[in-house]
Amino acid sequence: MRGSSPGERRGGRQKGTPNRATAAKAAEIAASGMTPLDYMLAVMRDETAARPERLEAAAKAAPYVHPRLSAIEYTAPAEPEEDVDLSELNAEERELLRRLLESVEARRRNGDYGQSISDRRRGLRALSP
Repeated sequence: MRGSSPGERRGGRQKGTPNRATAAKAAEIAASGMTPLDYMLAVMRDETAARPERLEAAAKAAPYVHPRLSAIEYTAPAEPEEDVDLSELNAEERELLRRLLESVEARRRNGDYGQSISDRRRGLRALSP
């Protein structure tokens, strides 16, 4: 039986090994001492360059320096780990917090927020005079 099994790879260049052209480019960049990223960072840091030029260089270099933030789903605990002591708040702070919680509850009723959170209601009751 001759040949490769399905999915099996025999011979050839190993995955990730650069070809001659890629290796030559990498060697040329290494010999020059400055990569394109180094150049963009140099333009960004050059205070004599025009501001739009510096901003463009920063925007183009950012993905190579800072990873993108990934979206995560936050799931709040069903019950708070510990009760919050509201006795330390003065009357003005209690009123501000009460109004904030009322606006959040109104938004939730209008569909602006997700499911109801019992902590909000408990907080409204605790702040009522």
